[in-house]
Amino acid sequence: MSNDTTDDPYDTDYEIGQDNLELFGMDMHNPVFFISAGLILIFVIGALLFPADTKSLLDGAKGWSIENFDWLFIWSANIFVLFCIALVFLPVGKIRIGGIDAVPEFSTLSWFAMLFAAGMGIGLMFWSVAEPVAYYTDWYGTPLNVAPNTPEAARAALGATMYHWGLHPWAIYAVVALSLSFFAYNKGMPLTIRSAFYPLLGEACWGWAGHAIDLLAVLATIFGLATSLGLGAQQAAGGLQHLFDIPNAINTQIAIIVGVTSVAIFSVVRGIDGGVKLLSNINIALAALLLVFILLFGQGLGFFTSLANTASAYVENFLPLSNSFGREDDVWFHGWTVFYWAWWISWSPFVGMFIARISKGRTVREFIIAVLLVPTFVTLIWMSAFGGTGLDQAVNDVGQLANGISDVSLAMFHMLENLPLASLTSFLGISLVLIFFVTSSDSGSLVIDSITSGGKVDAPVPQRIFWATLEGVIAGTLLYGGGAEALQALQAGAISVGLPFTVVLLLMCVSLYKGLSEELRRSA
Repeated sequence: MSNDTTDDPYDTDYEIGQDNLELFGMDMHNPVFFISAGLILIFVIGALLFPADTKSLLDGAKGWSIENFDWLFIWSANIFVLFCIALVFLPVGKIRIGGIDAVPEFSTLSWFAMLFAAGMGIGLMFWSVAEPVAYYTDWYGTPLNVAPNTPEAARAALGATMYHWGLHPWAIYAVVALSLSFFAYNKGMPLTIRSAFYPLLGEACWGWAGHAIDLLAVLATIFGLATSLGLGAQQAAGGLQHLFDIPNAINTQIAIIVGVTSVAIFSVVRGIDGGVKLLSNINIALAALLLVFILLFGQGLGFFTSLANTASAYVENFLPLSNSFGREDDVWFHGWTVFYWAWWISWSPFVGMFIARISKGRTVREFIIAVLLVPTFVTLIWMSAFGGTGLDQAVNDVGQLANGISDVSLAMFHMLENLPLASLTSFLGISLVLIFFVTSSDSGSLVIDSITSGGKVDAPVPQRIFWATLEGVIAGTLLYGGGAEALQALQAGAISVGLPFTVVLLLMCVSLYKGLSEELRRSA
């Protein structure tokens, strides 16, 4: 019981959904729903009519952001890591999301499964083999300008790969997720990005300042999801060609998008319990099965050496890779690290809000430890197994990886073909890729539903169907009408959104700490 009798300064009269319009069975926030849908439509038409010009324009914006603000991306990500670690040790860490009597809605295992499925499961499938081999062979620069194809390059490759998939991206997600969950479940505000800025903006966050924040979040989310769906369809089609000799043609890729979108719609209609949670649990079980296989037949006992090398190289290179000044590896630094940080930040509204939605009942300390440290540890094992096996094949001139990276989408399959039961494990890999895409699509749709319905947790079914369908339509239309060039333009657009959202996240840290400190003071 609080000894403070003063009113809560973050108490608001704003009612969730008070600005909404109910049309066509949907509950649409005015104006976020309409403006975001209109901007998406304009982009798709422009990309189809002028694919080269659109790509050139957005590539220019992406390049300008990365070249001129590399320092902002790097140091902001460092701040997010330090901020999250500080929350674990500060007194505010004991605050429980949802209030003192709140209990978790999901088991710890299901919670972790959904974290990975939404956060970066598909990326781990796509890059766990390709990335370390790329660094080792100088496919697009080497970390810290280490000489390629040397023992030093192999060690740096594992450490740099882990750096990109470890603490930093999860800290970015944790900042957004904790901010949204605290203000939604402890303060009763809408589950939408603008709510996290109430301590800074006050009632103005329900006006155009808040509209702009939510619009950025919607665009970043839909562009990121559609890009991943389109590029993922190309990867899955490449795997099907590799395994079954099915032509990797546009028709195959479109068919994959239609199939993934159809399952995602079915899942999103069923909601979190009947859809995302079920698929995430299946995903984790299949991923664990594939991981155990790689542990047994990949490097054997050499896995433990790879694990030790990855962990030690991660620690050893953590500070040099976290510094943006005086770097001599500009090609690698901008093409990989800064790109990754911009990508993670552009994805943070989607992943952060989804994590927020499933994290009620956890303390701040428990939340940070789980979201920051547990995924980093699991990623360390995954990267050491898959990346270590692929790197081992490249170093020892085994299979196609001995020649470096010819096609990023096939790197994992090239690694698997040199192990027993290659057809079976490759099929399992394709299945995992597709299910990860489904879980990303349906969890992303639930997030966009929440933002475009003014923060409602349970948007109407037609609204869920609308956004899940739109993701597939955007990916399929751009892929069919503009090919890879249009998808790359879409990706460049998502990356460009990462720049303004970096500033948004820095302000979010300030706002969150103010909110947590006030909550602690009131409960004293």
